[in-house]
Amino acid sequence: MFSCGHLDVMSDFASMLLQATSGVATWPAAMIVWGPGFTTTAHRHHCVQLIMSMHGSLLIRSGPDARWRKCGAVLVRPDAVHEIDARGSTILLGFIDAESEMGVALSERVNGDFAPVPPRQLARWREALGPTLNEARVDRWLTKYLLRRRRAVAIHPGIQRVLTYLREPRAMLGDLSLTKLAGIAGLSRSRFMHAFTESVGIPVRPYILWLRVQLAACELIDGATITTAAYHAGFSDAAHLTRTFRRMFGTTPSDLALGNRLSRGFSPEAGSDKRQG
Repeated sequence: MFSCGHLDVMSDFASMLLQATSGVATWPAAMIVWGPGFTTTAHRHHCVQLIMSMHGSLLIRSGPDARWRKCGAVLVRPDAVHEIDARGSTILLGFIDAESEMGVALSERVNGDFAPVPPRQLARWREALGPTLNEARVDRWLTKYLLRRRRAVAIHPGIQRVLTYLREPRAMLGDLSLTKLAGIAGLSRSRFMHAFTESVGIPVRPYILWLRVQLAACELIDGATITTAAYHAGFSDAAHLTRTFRRMFGTTPSDLALGNRLSRGFSPEAGSDKRQG
């Protein structure tokens, strides 16, 4: 069985963790997945990614024509093309929302497409996580080492309302037209598209597609079939989900759902500590 737990962090962001009651009730600012090592094709996605080998090392490169780099853990900036070879070890993956305070803080540590985690920091992380990963250890590690890293996020207040709407349960099956979203933001369609890209870093349509993929990933880890996950995330069919998944994760939905993977999701309270842009 697989789990995709979601934790809400209260307004001070790290004072308290509460277990949510349903699998995808709250969009995670970070989805943490761990399991057997793997390989991917070149891909990219709109999040900060942490890839950590629990022992030994992994290989990463910025595309098929680039040289492989060896490291124990690495941070990948949002939208950077990368390819991974992490076979032979237990791997922890973190997919951190680029617009979250944690994502902004981690992005500042990445010069270029990716940045290896310094050996001393990696040793501390591995010691905190222990020889066998479990939910309690991952919770404590993330709270101590990642949740404290945050920066003020400048987001237009109207765009913040749209982001909150997009993270509501079943939002991906609702009206996501530009007219609807611009109305929520209180802006004209043209002004909304400009303000969204300025606040979030990418246009609204690619961002919505990334949210769909995140939702599908949580469903798959919770044990849903590819067809069910595709439907709940608003994809036209399983084939559409599979194509998008391969492009954004460098692997297939089946690869994510298999392999005894577990996950934890973490989310700051919607709108907390956001700064008006």
